[in-house]
Amino acid sequence: MLLYKTPKAHQELAPGSRSLNLRQRSLLLLAEGTPYPQLAQMYHGQGEALVAQLLHTGYLASRTTDASTSCPAPSMAPAAAPASMTLAGTRMYLFDMVERLFAHRQQALAEQLRQALREARDGQALRSVCDQLLNAVATHAGAQRAAQLSQQLVPLVPDWSLESHEN
Repeated sequence: MLLYKTPKAHQELAPGSRSLNLRQRSLLLLAEGTPYPQLAQMYHGQGEALVAQLLHTGYLASRTTDASTSCPAPSMAPAAAPASMTLAGTRMYLFDMVERLFAHRQQALAEQLRQALREARDGQALRSVCDQLLNAVATHAGAQRAAQLSQQLVPLVPDWSLESHEN
């Protein structure tokens, strides 16, 4: 099952409209033909409830592919996830992550990461920003937290893997 924004979601994401919380809005940003399992695994188990709520309230609509019409949503192949994620959606997710992690306590670092994200116009630049972000997380919150976040980023960032971060 693939998830898409509805006109109601596009209205919510327009400037000046804020009826959803930050997590709900970030999930909406990522929903552009995104497989249900990819969105549901976000936010450490809370993603499934958020996606269900957005579907129920009309912000997201689902479409099944020909191959999955008789299968439940979780059986979708995880290999399809990175191809369906847009660069802009991934950048917005990373902007949100920078805000939540660094904006209040590490303002200079947050601004540096924001600027790097603004300048990231291709997959290679985005991977570089991810490495900077995870190094900052490791420095300020510990290696375990950085490892958790890196696992979340693998399906979102094109051609990026845990091995490439560890080098």
